[in-house]
Amino acid sequence: SCVGVFQHGKVEIIANDQGNRTTPSYVAFTDTERLIGDAAKNQVALNPSNTVFDAKRLIGRKIDDPVVEADMKHWPFAVVGDGGKPKIKVEYKGEDKTFYPEEISSMVLVKMKEIAEAYLGQTVSNAVVTVPAYFNDSQRQATKDAGVIAGLNVLRIINEPTAAAIAYGLDKIKSGERNVLIFDLGGGT
Repeated sequence: SCVGVFQHGKVEIIANDQGNRTTPSYVAFTDTERLIGDAAKNQVALNPSNTVFDAKRLIGRKIDDPVVEADMKHWPFAVVGDGGKPKIKVEYKGEDKTFYPEEISSMVLVKMKEIAEAYLGQTVSNAVVTVPAYFNDSQRQATKDAGVIAGLNVLRIINEPTAAAIAYGLDKIKSGERNVLIFDLGGGT
């Protein structure tokens, strides 16, 4: 995940507490704490069944979705059904817990919110959240729900390639019409 702010006429991508401009979308649950981002990813080998990633591949989908069924075979964490919706099952502080993908995504969004707030020195409440261009309405709404759970007022959900195009254009001085190819390599989800 990545967080940026538009100020001083340009988009600034904000580094996290590790100095990285991207934060792994990982959440780990241990006997004593919940870890998010780099700290979660760094301990995945020691705690694979309680370290959640790829929530973006579950969000807004049903448990019987062929994509979910295929992905579940490769994940070290458990995914269970609850009323047709997938939930991630982990052990946290010695107890079995289940979380909807929106809840896991909201934990990552809270981390991103904290990164922005530390950089800006003020509370952040409004956000534009990006999703892959292929996300359907259910996936978009579930992502918006994750933002609300994270305490954000989600102003818009926009496509990731659109965000790249906007970020490119915001700091460009008008110099006539031109064509620009925007290529969003993505992160594998």
